[in-house]
Amino acid sequence: MRIFSIECSAASASVAILDDGKLLSEAYTNTGLTHSQTLIPMAKNALDNASIDIDSIDLFSIAAGPGSFTGIRIGIAALKGLAMAQNKPCFPVSTLEAMAYNVLGRECIVCCVMDARCNQVYTATFKSGQKIERITQDEAVMIDELANKLKNYDLPIVFVGDGAELCYNKLKSTNDNVLLAPSNFRYQKASSVAACTFEKIKMEPTILAEEILPVYLRAPQAERELKKRMENSK
Repeated sequence: MRIFSIECSAASASVAILDDGKLLSEAYTNTGLTHSQTLIPMAKNALDNASIDIDSIDLFSIAAGPGSFTGIRIGIAALKGLAMAQNKPCFPVSTLEAMAYNVLGRECIVCCVMDARCNQVYTATFKSGQKIERITQDEAVMIDELANKLKNYDLPIVFVGDGAELCYNKLKSTNDNVLLAPSNFRYQKASSVAACTFEKIKMEPTILAEEILPVYLRAPQAERELKKRMENSK
Protein backbone atom coordinates (compact mmCIF):
# COMPACT_ATOMS: atom_id res chain seq x y z
CA MET A 1 0.00 0.00 0.00
CA ARG A 2 1.57 3.26 -1.16
CA ILE A 3 0.19 6.27 0.74
CA PHE A 4 0.57 9.94 -0.19
CA SER A 5 -0.15 12.27 2.77
CA ILE A 6 -0.58 16.00 3.29
CA GLU A 7 -0.27 18.02 6.52
CA CYS A 8 -0.95 21.76 6.50
CA SER A 9 -3.12 22.34 9.55
CA ALA A 10 -0.86 25.05 11.00
CA ALA A 11 2.03 27.31 9.95
CA SER A 12 4.18 24.51 8.57
CA ALA A 13 3.28 22.31 5.61
CA SER A 14 4.53 18.93 4.47
CA VAL A 15 3.86 15.98 2.17
CA ALA A 16 5.08 12.40 2.57
CA ILE A 17 5.02 9.07 0.75
CA LEU A 18 4.82 5.82 2.70
CA ASP A 19 5.16 2.40 1.08
CA ASP A 20 3.92 -0.53 3.23
CA GLY A 21 4.98 1.30 6.38
CA LYS A 22 8.35 2.49 5.02
CA LEU A 23 8.86 6.23 4.59
CA LEU A 24 10.05 6.81 1.01
CA SER A 25 10.08 10.58 0.88
CA GLU A 26 9.01 13.67 2.80
CA ALA A 27 9.07 17.38 2.00
CA TYR A 28 8.60 19.96 4.78
CA THR A 29 8.57 23.74 4.93
CA ASN A 30 7.94 26.31 7.64
CA THR A 31 8.85 29.50 5.82
CA GLY A 32 5.74 31.60 6.30
CA LEU A 33 4.64 31.18 2.69
CA THR A 34 1.00 30.26 2.13
CA HIS A 35 0.20 26.60 1.68
CA SER A 36 -1.28 27.38 -1.74
CA GLN A 37 2.28 28.34 -2.79
CA THR A 38 4.13 25.41 -1.26
CA LEU A 39 1.99 22.25 -1.40
CA ILE A 40 2.08 21.40 -5.10
CA PRO A 41 5.86 22.06 -5.51
CA MET A 42 6.48 19.91 -2.42
CA ALA A 43 4.26 17.16 -3.81
CA LYS A 44 6.29 17.13 -7.00
CA ASN A 45 9.59 17.11 -5.08
CA ALA A 46 8.46 14.23 -2.85
CA LEU A 47 7.46 12.17 -5.89
CA ASP A 48 10.65 13.02 -7.78
CA ASN A 49 12.87 12.20 -4.78
CA ALA A 50 11.14 8.83 -4.39
CA SER A 51 11.51 8.22 -8.16
CA ILE A 52 7.83 7.35 -8.53
CA ASP A 53 4.86 8.67 -10.50
CA ILE A 54 1.68 9.89 -8.89
CA ASP A 55 -0.32 7.19 -10.67
CA SER A 56 1.52 4.61 -8.51
CA ILE A 57 -0.08 6.04 -5.34
CA ASP A 58 -2.77 3.73 -3.91
CA LEU A 59 -4.27 6.04 -1.29
CA PHE A 60 -4.29 9.75 -0.47
CA SER A 61 -4.60 10.90 3.15
CA ILE A 62 -4.69 14.19 5.02
CA ALA A 63 -4.85 15.71 8.48
CA ALA A 64 -8.41 17.04 8.17
CA GLY A 65 -8.49 19.03 11.40
CA PRO A 66 -8.64 20.59 13.83
CA GLY A 67 -6.33 23.43 12.94
CA SER A 68 -6.08 26.53 10.80
CA PHE A 69 -9.34 27.02 8.92
CA THR A 70 -7.56 28.31 5.81
CA GLY A 71 -4.75 25.74 5.94
CA ILE A 72 -7.12 22.81 6.26
CA ARG A 73 -9.29 24.04 3.38
CA ILE A 74 -6.25 24.47 1.14
CA GLY A 75 -4.93 21.02 2.02
CA ILE A 76 -8.24 19.27 1.41
CA ALA A 77 -8.71 21.08 -1.90
CA ALA A 78 -5.22 20.03 -3.02
CA LEU A 79 -5.76 16.43 -1.93
CA LYS A 80 -9.11 16.22 -3.68
CA GLY A 81 -7.56 17.50 -6.89
CA LEU A 82 -4.77 14.90 -6.78
CA ALA A 83 -6.99 11.99 -5.73
CA MET A 84 -9.87 12.70 -8.10
CA ALA A 85 -7.49 13.04 -11.04
CA GLN A 86 -6.16 9.56 -10.26
CA ASN A 87 -9.56 8.14 -9.22
CA LYS A 88 -7.99 6.89 -5.99
CA PRO A 89 -9.48 6.45 -2.49
CA CYS A 90 -8.80 8.82 0.41
CA PHE A 91 -8.55 8.70 4.17
CA PRO A 92 -8.81 11.68 6.55
CA VAL A 93 -7.23 11.52 10.01
CA SER A 94 -7.36 13.72 13.08
CA THR A 95 -4.57 16.28 13.14
CA LEU A 96 -4.12 15.59 16.84
CA GLU A 97 -4.04 11.81 16.49
CA ALA A 98 -1.46 12.02 13.71
CA MET A 99 0.81 14.14 15.95
CA ALA A 100 0.88 11.37 18.55
CA TYR A 101 2.79 9.24 16.02
CA ASN A 102 5.71 11.68 16.32
CA VAL A 103 6.75 9.82 19.50
CA LEU A 104 5.55 6.30 18.66
CA GLY A 105 7.71 3.77 20.54
CA ARG A 106 8.26 5.92 23.62
CA GLU A 107 6.39 4.81 26.76
CA CYS A 108 4.51 7.94 27.76
CA ILE A 109 1.29 9.89 27.67
CA VAL A 110 1.22 12.09 24.57
CA CYS A 111 -0.69 15.34 24.98
CA CYS A 112 -1.21 16.77 21.50
CA VAL A 113 -1.93 20.49 21.57
CA MET A 114 -2.50 23.17 18.96
CA ASP A 115 -2.66 26.85 19.84
CA ALA A 116 -6.28 27.96 19.29
CA ARG A 117 -5.57 31.50 20.62
CA CYS A 118 -7.30 33.29 23.51
CA ASN A 119 -5.64 30.96 26.07
CA GLN A 120 -7.38 27.99 24.43
CA VAL A 121 -5.99 24.88 22.73
CA TYR A 122 -7.19 22.07 20.52
CA THR A 123 -6.11 18.93 22.31
CA ALA A 124 -6.37 15.16 22.67
CA THR A 125 -4.43 12.69 24.82
CA PHE A 126 -2.97 9.33 23.79
CA LYS A 127 -0.94 6.53 25.33
CA SER A 128 2.23 5.76 23.39
CA GLY A 129 4.30 2.60 23.36
CA GLN A 130 4.48 0.00 20.63
CA LYS A 131 1.23 1.50 19.36
CA ILE A 132 -0.83 4.64 19.83
CA GLU A 133 -4.00 4.33 21.90
CA ARG A 134 -6.50 7.17 22.18
CA ILE A 135 -7.44 8.23 25.73
CA THR A 136 -9.53 11.38 25.13
CA GLN A 137 -11.46 12.78 22.20
CA ASP A 138 -10.42 15.87 20.24
CA GLU A 139 -11.67 19.02 21.95
CA ALA A 140 -11.12 22.75 22.35
CA VAL A 141 -10.42 23.70 25.99
CA MET A 142 -8.88 26.45 28.09
CA ILE A 143 -5.29 25.73 29.14
CA ASP A 144 -6.27 25.82 32.82
CA GLU A 145 -8.89 23.14 32.12
CA LEU A 146 -6.27 21.03 30.34
CA ALA A 147 -4.01 21.34 33.40
CA ASN A 148 -6.70 19.73 35.56
CA LYS A 149 -7.18 16.90 33.07
CA LEU A 150 -3.46 16.00 33.19
CA LYS A 151 -3.06 15.67 36.96
CA ASN A 152 -3.76 11.96 37.33
CA TYR A 153 -1.34 10.28 34.90
CA ASP A 154 1.58 8.23 36.26
CA LEU A 155 3.57 8.07 33.01
CA PRO A 156 5.54 11.09 31.77
CA ILE A 157 3.35 13.49 29.80
CA VAL A 158 4.99 14.65 26.56
CA PHE A 159 3.61 17.73 24.82
CA VAL A 160 3.69 17.74 21.01
CA GLY A 161 2.24 20.19 18.50
CA ASP A 162 2.53 23.89 17.77
CA GLY A 163 0.93 24.60 21.17
CA ALA A 164 3.35 22.33 23.05
CA GLU A 165 5.77 25.00 24.24
CA LEU A 166 2.92 27.27 25.31
CA CYS A 167 1.34 24.54 27.45
CA TYR A 168 4.64 23.28 28.83
CA ASN A 169 5.69 26.76 29.98
CA LYS A 170 2.34 27.30 31.71
CA LEU A 171 2.15 23.89 33.41
CA LYS A 172 5.73 22.92 34.25
CA SER A 173 5.68 24.80 37.57
CA THR A 174 2.60 22.93 38.81
CA ASN A 175 3.16 19.51 37.21
CA ASP A 176 6.69 18.05 37.33
CA ASN A 177 5.52 15.12 35.17
CA VAL A 178 5.28 17.17 31.96
CA LEU A 179 7.94 17.18 29.24
CA LEU A 180 8.41 19.10 26.00
CA ALA A 181 9.11 17.02 22.90
CA PRO A 182 12.35 17.98 21.09
CA SER A 183 11.72 20.41 18.25
CA ASN A 184 12.39 17.77 15.57
CA PHE A 185 9.59 15.61 17.03
CA ARG A 186 7.28 18.41 18.13
CA TYR A 187 5.46 19.74 15.11
CA GLN A 188 2.81 18.41 12.76
CA LYS A 189 4.24 16.48 9.82
CA ALA A 190 2.95 14.46 6.90
CA SER A 191 5.01 11.36 7.71
CA SER A 192 3.04 11.00 10.96
CA VAL A 193 -0.21 11.46 9.02
CA ALA A 194 0.90 8.62 6.74
CA ALA A 195 1.90 6.40 9.69
CA CYS A 196 -1.44 7.04 11.39
CA THR A 197 -3.27 6.28 8.13
CA PHE A 198 -1.33 3.05 7.63
CA GLU A 199 -2.53 1.76 11.01
CA LYS A 200 -6.12 2.99 10.85
CA ILE A 201 -6.96 1.64 7.38
CA LYS A 202 -6.42 -1.86 8.77
CA MET A 203 -9.71 -1.36 10.66
CA GLU A 204 -11.55 1.49 8.94
CA PRO A 205 -12.78 1.92 5.34
CA THR A 206 -11.43 4.47 2.90
CA ILE A 207 -13.70 7.11 1.36
CA LEU A 208 -14.05 8.98 -1.91
CA ALA A 209 -12.26 12.29 -2.38
CA GLU A 210 -15.53 14.23 -2.55
CA GLU A 211 -16.52 12.86 0.88
CA ILE A 212 -13.61 14.49 2.73
CA LEU A 213 -14.75 17.32 4.99
CA PRO A 214 -12.76 19.64 7.27
CA VAL A 215 -13.08 18.99 11.00
CA TYR A 216 -13.49 22.16 13.07
CA LEU A 217 -13.89 22.10 16.84
CA ARG A 218 -15.22 25.64 16.97
CA ALA A 219 -16.68 28.18 14.54
CA PRO A 220 -14.33 30.35 12.42
CA GLN A 221 -13.27 33.68 13.97
CA ALA A 222 -15.35 35.73 11.52
CA GLU A 223 -18.44 33.73 12.43
CA ARG A 224 -17.75 34.09 16.16
CA GLU A 225 -17.26 37.86 15.84
CA LEU A 226 -20.47 38.23 13.82
CA LYS A 227 -22.40 36.28 16.46
CA LYS A 228 -20.92 38.48 19.21
CA ARG A 229 -21.88 41.69 17.35
CA MET A 230 -25.41 40.42 16.82
CA GLU A 231 -25.73 39.56 20.53
CA ASN A 232 -24.40 42.99 21.56
CA SER A 233 -26.85 44.77 19.24
CA LYS A 234 -29.90 43.18 20.86
